Amino acid sequence: MKKKAVFLDRDGTIIEERNYLSDPDGVVLIPGAAGAIRKLSENGYLIIMVSNQAGVAKGKFPEEAIYQVNQRVQQLLQQEDASIDAMYYCPHHPDGIVEPYHKVCNCRKPAPGMGLMAAKEHEIDLSMSYMIGDKTLDVLFGQNCGMKNAFLVSTGYGKEEVLPEDYGMFVADIGEAAEQIIQENRTI
Repeated sequence: MKKKAVFLDRDGTIIEERNYLSDPDGVVLIPGAAGAIRKLSENGYLIIMVSNQAGVAKGKFPEEAIYQVNQRVQQLLQQEDASIDAMYYCPHHPDGIVEPYHKVCNCRKPAPGMGLMAAKEHEIDLSMSYMIGDKTLDVLFGQNCGMKNAFLVSTGYGKEEVLPEDYGMFVADIGEAAEQIIQENRTI
């Protein structure tokens, strides 16, 4: 049987936005993020983090920095009895200056590559899954993957973003998105 998942953007959704974050010491959880992730897990959702990390392609930091920051995110979540089941990232950018990261790819959101890979590797039913992020491209990623719904949070860049006309929902933060997902599935 296929599993359901909630896909989460990292910067501005789970942790505070820090432009091109490469230092694990700069990781700060958004208030309520760990509790929201824990509730989603308790309600049977796999938690999958998907993050564009163009800083690698743009020469801002080495790919190793992504691992270090992601490890710190996981450590902070685990201190609050929450965790992420899988983490995916895209280090590419078409305007990058570092080879081989300078390219157009299928993994950079809003392209569905990371979602399709996660679905295959973790037996996820994307049509029963959700996306939560702070950019329009996160919502479009959910739509491009065929997810049930996507949420645009006002944390991070969310206050400046807009929803596509026919898909997605605007919420205050990851906690409100988690409540909407859980409530929606209680009524089914």
